[in-house]
Amino acid sequence: MQDAYSEISKEQFEKMIQLYNPCMDDYLYVYDLQNDYYRISEHATERFCLPGDSFEDAAAKHRQFVDANDIEMLIKEINEIKSGKKKFHDLYYRWLDRKHQSIWINCRGRVLDDENGNPHFLIGCINEIGERQKADNISGLLGESSFYDMIRDYDDNFPEGYFMRIGIDNLGDINGNLGMKYGDFVLRQVAECIQNNLGEEQRLFRIVADEFMIVDFSGAKTSDAVVLYKQIRRSIDRFIEQNKYQAVFTISAGILDTEGLYGGYDATLKLSEFTLNEAKNLGRNSYYIFEQETYDRFRRKRLITRNLHHAVNHDFQGFEIYFQPIVDAKTYRLVGAEALMRFSMPSEDEDGKMEPISPVEFIPILEQTGLIIPAGKWILREAVATCKKWQKAIPDFRINVNLSYVQVIKSNALDEILDTVRMYGIKPSSVGIEVTESGYLDSGPHFQKLWNGLKNNGIQVVLDDFGTGYSNLHCLGDLRPDYIKIDRSFTMKAIQNQYEHKLMNQIIDMAHSLNLTICIEGIEKSEELMDLRNLGADYIQGYLFGKPYSVQEFEKRFVE
Repeated sequence: MQDAYSEISKEQFEKMIQLYNPCMDDYLYVYDLQNDYYRISEHATERFCLPGDSFEDAAAKHRQFVDANDIEMLIKEINEIKSGKKKFHDLYYRWLDRKHQSIWINCRGRVLDDENGNPHFLIGCINEIGERQKADNISGLLGESSFYDMIRDYDDNFPEGYFMRIGIDNLGDINGNLGMKYGDFVLRQVAECIQNNLGEEQRLFRIVADEFMIVDFSGAKTSDAVVLYKQIRRSIDRFIEQNKYQAVFTISAGILDTEGLYGGYDATLKLSEFTLNEAKNLGRNSYYIFEQETYDRFRRKRLITRNLHHAVNHDFQGFEIYFQPIVDAKTYRLVGAEALMRFSMPSEDEDGKMEPISPVEFIPILEQTGLIIPAGKWILREAVATCKKWQKAIPDFRINVNLSYVQVIKSNALDEILDTVRMYGIKPSSVGIEVTESGYLDSGPHFQKLWNGLKNNGIQVVLDDFGTGYSNLHCLGDLRPDYIKIDRSFTMKAIQNQYEHKLMNQIIDMAHSLNLTICIEGIEKSEELMDLRNLGADYIQGYLFGKPYSVQEFEKRFVE
């Protein structure tokens, strides 16, 4: 039998590969070991970063498309095959796709000798062992790979219609409570409920896990998709009722209009995933129709998040501290400053230019990602170090630093504050820790230990944004702050409304009776100062006396 194979030429093997290429998803290949020449099915070049479907100097060129972690193992295997030690090749390793991402393959092949008994050809087949399935036996539907085959050739020219990505809400709870087998049963029933509501012009695929994709290229509108979603939801409600409510669940859907949709398959998957997530964020059991403006906000948030991560991991490049002066309400003498975090990132529009990001944008992201913990440590140390420096010129200068509720809950904030104060040898009373009422009310008991520790060590506790709508007198009783800061919104009401003016006056009197200090924030004009000067506040903070300044500018204006 070996003699019969030895009579087949390289050209004949290549012809066979060419003939079989349209008939299979896997990739046939022939490797001429003696001439170091390689030929593979033509469609492999669409999937992997091969130099072509045929190339010379094959052993060396494998380094271009084989994962760097696997190349030495492969070269060793090829050398053993060429030396005659191995007659059959069966290896699991990784190739790089067109995006240079690693894809697991199984490469099998048989060695054919020449008339002298020396290895001549390695012929065989390559298949992706991690490849997406064409179909799904649980739901009975075609899978993501089939969805890809359907739309891959449209690129930026989809027919008029829509994509609707449907997800089962909380399928994991069903699997956990009733078992995977029952979860698979729910998947099949949901697939059946969806299928029963589709017309002949619509296609259904199971994309991943508990998610399905409906494709309608019939010219339908997103309003038609909404009607369909509601029909499917009613069908699922009937199934739940007929199944005696053994598992109660809902579905969410993201709807994507094909008009103006560019980027082909990749964009479709990415944007449909976004729309489905938005539907779930609305509270689940709902739908969301893609809006470019919302997606742009999502992308910007993701961009800022990426830059914040980079900054934190690169010595806080892009972060800066600004200081806003706090003055004595009677003498207008500088008594201290509030340290405020600022952040800039590279502009998308202009190379080399830094774009300042509003704290309203980046502070919530820092809190959501937990990056507020390292960033909070950084600003605390920088602020205390700067305060120590400025006290050489202004001995009683004090600094206030904001503390996020995330820092309190998820880090050892008390030890970090005390360690920083000790590190720089500054008086504890020179440091004030500010927390908003909203943060306190959201996290209640977590703060008591911190406040007691701060007050016992002589560090000032400051209740910020008093009067913003979260105000509750139990804050004053529980926290017993050293002083409270009245928010500008409350300040403006007191200026414009006699009732609010009297209310602020009563609050200040009450605070003083409890030995609390009052700081009024947001004084921007001299007329505002005149209106509030008789209320008896202790400190004033606002643009009238100074906006937030960089370290250099603050030193120039107030310290030097």
